[in-house]
Amino acid sequence: MFWYQQPPRSALKLVAGTSAWMQNSYEEGYSEAKFEISRDSKDHAVMTIKNVTAEDAATYFCAVNDH
Repeated sequence: MFWYQQPPRSALKLVAGTSAWMQNSYEEGYSEAKFEISRDSKDHAVMTIKNVTAEDAATYFCAVNDH
């Protein structure tokens, strides 16, 4: 499962990814301190943005690759 951020008038950016076989992986500039990922099961995960500020204004997307 992957999460992406698209700020207004900007390109899509990968924030983080997680899977049943790996730990959460964050792209440079993003961290678990800000973007917390929790998994309830192998099929369900949630990303929570902590201490939201105006700089976090964006459209966020979640994508899943089922293979």
